[in-house]
Amino acid sequence: MTDYSKITYFCIFVYLTICCYKDLLVQTSGEKQIPITKVGLNTNIGPTLKFLYCYSCGYRKAFEDYASIIRHKYPEISITGGNYEPPAFHLLIARSLGFLKMAIIVSVLFGINFFTYLGIGQPNWWTWCTSNKMYSCLLIFFVCNAIEGHFISTGAFEISINDIPVWSKLETGRIPQPPELFQIIENHMRLDDSIDLKQNDFPK
Repeated sequence: MTDYSKITYFCIFVYLTICCYKDLLVQTSGEKQIPITKVGLNTNIGPTLKFLYCYSCGYRKAFEDYASIIRHKYPEISITGGNYEPPAFHLLIARSLGFLKMAIIVSVLFGINFFTYLGIGQPNWWTWCTSNKMYSCLLIFFVCNAIEGHFISTGAFEISINDIPVWSKLETGRIPQPPELFQIIENHMRLDDSIDLKQNDFPK
């Protein structure tokens, strides 16, 4: 029975280690380099519409939907999209929490009492964790993941045309409706046309 328990704990450890591989050896999901997505026929024939969105919030699907309808309505517009990076301090907290999470899980699974190294008594919650290794490891894993997600989620959906900000979810609290975005694009394109006409209206 003891051997079976050790095998079970080892399997749990391997599973959680694989789940945390990106956190430990690569990057947190907030730091993940999401490639810039380009949508358009020709990047030189029209304005560039840029989306910066919260990848961990699931806004990439919203970006792809907007890119599709905008490409259909305005084929001359080039569209790019990428992750809106959270503050560096939040990334540091998320990365540190990822390492701490795995350290605690390893200590629970292998019965390492790090409180003795700190010279303090073992608290009751740690006793419960070591007595219920499977449940406590899963609880630690999911709770820490939720906290990490809180720090790397920005809730951003920022839109700019030719590097000029035209919409910010961080300021408005919402994503624009398609008609609103169409109106913004058309106003900007009319403004560009009027500027071009003024620049070409040289005195004779």
